[in-house]
Amino acid sequence: MAVVEDPEQQQIKPQKEKPPSEDDKRRKKITPGGLMKALIRPGAGEKTPTDGDQLIYHCTIRTLDGVVVESTRAEYGGNGTPKRQVLGKSKILLGLLEGIPTMLKGEVAMFKVKPELHYGEDECPLSVADGFPKDDELHFEIELIDFSKVKVITEDLAVLKKVMEEGQGWEQPREPYEVKAWISGKSGDGKVIFSYTQGEPFFFTFGKSEIPKGLEMGIGTMSRGEKAVIYVKKEYLTQCPLIPSIEGIDEVHFEVELVHFVQVRDVLGDGRLIKRRLRDGRGEFPMDCPLLDSLLHVHYKGMLLNEENTVFYDTRVDNNGQPLEFRSGEGLVPEGFEMCTRLMLPGEIALVTCPPDYAYDKFERPAEVPQGSYIQWEIELLDYEKQKDWSGFNFREIMDDVEKIKGTGNRLFKEGKYELAKAKYEHVLREFNHVNPQDDEEGKEFSDTRNMLHLNVAACLLKMGEVRKSIEACNKVLDTNPVHVKALYRRGMAYMAAGDFGEARADFNKMMTTDKSSESTAKAALLKLKKEEQEIHRRAREQFKGLFDKKPGEIAEAGDNDLGENVPGETTNDDDGEGLDTEKERLLEATAPPPSSLWSRLWPSGRRFFRAFGLDRCAIL
Repeated sequence: MAVVEDPEQQQIKPQKEKPPSEDDKRRKKITPGGLMKALIRPGAGEKTPTDGDQLIYHCTIRTLDGVVVESTRAEYGGNGTPKRQVLGKSKILLGLLEGIPTMLKGEVAMFKVKPELHYGEDECPLSVADGFPKDDELHFEIELIDFSKVKVITEDLAVLKKVMEEGQGWEQPREPYEVKAWISGKSGDGKVIFSYTQGEPFFFTFGKSEIPKGLEMGIGTMSRGEKAVIYVKKEYLTQCPLIPSIEGIDEVHFEVELVHFVQVRDVLGDGRLIKRRLRDGRGEFPMDCPLLDSLLHVHYKGMLLNEENTVFYDTRVDNNGQPLEFRSGEGLVPEGFEMCTRLMLPGEIALVTCPPDYAYDKFERPAEVPQGSYIQWEIELLDYEKQKDWSGFNFREIMDDVEKIKGTGNRLFKEGKYELAKAKYEHVLREFNHVNPQDDEEGKEFSDTRNMLHLNVAACLLKMGEVRKSIEACNKVLDTNPVHVKALYRRGMAYMAAGDFGEARADFNKMMTTDKSSESTAKAALLKLKKEEQEIHRRAREQFKGLFDKKPGEIAEAGDNDLGENVPGETTNDDDGEGLDTEKERLLEATAPPPSSLWSRLWPSGRRFFRAFGLDRCAIL
């Protein structure tokens, strides 16, 4: 029987003590009588400042006989701007570091401070002008105007934010969002510099330098509807349309109410495919956005990006008022259209500006859309349906669904959309991890289908130039069935594309010994392999012809003529199917795209050699 140990008898693990801060170390220098306080005017409330609070206070320093030596107040020669520091973060005189946390809001107090607790402190973090009586005992008159928690925006404490009223939601504006806000600005002494609090809110585009840098950094931490004061010192007061002149301004207190912002996404990151959210959708981004293979229901209006914004299609007019339905990941709509729709929430309306290569230049183009046209779509995502999982499906229903998905993948492959096709095959392979055949017949069908999917993935990877990954996909079949003829053939072609001729030859030879019916195909592949090897050697000899006849200073010129010009006698004709029938020729030419091989590392132009032979075709099973 297990014995339960009495919790009281258990050894209590000591908690790690927080290492002392620099201010804590400084406080140890304080001795009795070094700091004395006299209350001049009581403050309000019960709370006193703690670490992390922003302190706003006036400070007047006098000698013991009443001579003012320094002050923030205008009547004593100061600039009228109170000090603004963050307790626990700013550099503060030791006497004030200990004394101000004893004060209430609005309180005025006189502190009598010995020199070792003000500017006379050893290694004092603050400097003072020559002639200042730093070795004398001094009076510090402090008026604590306000203190409150703030968000530190910049490490140098030059930009801080005080939240006056919390906003709604989690989203915050960032480049290149479009923002509307009520904004007013005051100098440190309270003088109004500007005010946008009536009429229309101030409109600006985030990241366009239309407001001071520090203000933009502060607004970037706000949510919709939030009200805040953003304190910005002069080093972050960049000149801009909001404040045309910043001369003579040391700091500005911006009072901001974030009214609204439009989510703007630079989808490609180069400013060409832009999505602007016109109406918020339902749910949270990105958790509630459409997944791959979702069935989307959208209304859209397509417009040419010209002066008239010519409308060439509107589902509400041209589709009998019915929305467009399409399944994501199947290449049924232009790529830019789908990319942006996948970033939408149900109920959202967005305005998408799309370049021609992501619109209709690579998609079936409507008659009204000229080639090379930039397009604007106004899209409303009504709703979407996630793809049904296979829970509750019997084996036959699952395999029927697999055939549909595989058929879509095959169509995408034929259309040259290899990434999308690969995603379809891989989706089924992932779901196959949860499928359990119940008998030998189902097991064989399941195994054959899985092998076929792996080989189709391999075909896609070949077309995408991922020859090593293509070999890995073939190995997943050959690991369970080392004599799988189609896997040997596909892997052999991948090895050939990678320049691993010995491995390719071994796979083709193994094909012939495994299945006599594949002998003609294997021999044709070996013939092609031999020609590839011969051509590589010929190219190498041509490139480095005369290299070793040159003098030491001329060696660097050996390959200078291979900069894209055709080598004499070079041919780009890749028809090598002598004696092959049409089907075998098609199968033989199912080879890989431009490879990355050992040979290409040894010979700088090896990669171009493979391209020249048309090794960029592949067949789907």
